[in-house]
Amino acid sequence: MLNALQVVTTVVVGVMVGVEFSVAFVMNRIFNALPEDSGQLARAHGGRMLGAVMPVWYIGSVVLAAVWALADRHGTGLVVAGAALLVVSVIMSVLLLVPINNRGKTWTPENRPADWKQQMDRWDRFHYVRVAVIIAAFACLAAALV
Repeated sequence: MLNALQVVTTVVVGVMVGVEFSVAFVMNRIFNALPEDSGQLARAHGGRMLGAVMPVWYIGSVVLAAVWALADRHGTGLVVAGAALLVVSVIMSVLLLVPINNRGKTWTPENRPADWKQQMDRWDRFHYVRVAVIIAAFACLAAALV
């Protein structure tokens, strides 16, 4: 049972890392290259879609890692570190990224603020840090498997 928990946790966190990495280094660059208002509309739509899914994914990852840490009597240091980093990513999300995302997902070309690009750049910078944190969490969990 522990082996299944370890694999499920590692896969769930790994896929989350892949999605967030793709948002940071692929999707947002595509959106920024779109003509006229298309990029802003794409970001708003992405914010609504991922904003509905990611909270469950992030919290679920923390719960899975915490259960793993509690269930595993050997090598829990890496698992605890991974879980702690996932908690940091949730805190970062709630305090830094979600407020910007909540504003951005309601914007249209008609109602967006004048500084919308600066707000999106700020979100991107915070997101890069969050991606680094969840990559480190994933690395800890993957190393704990060895």
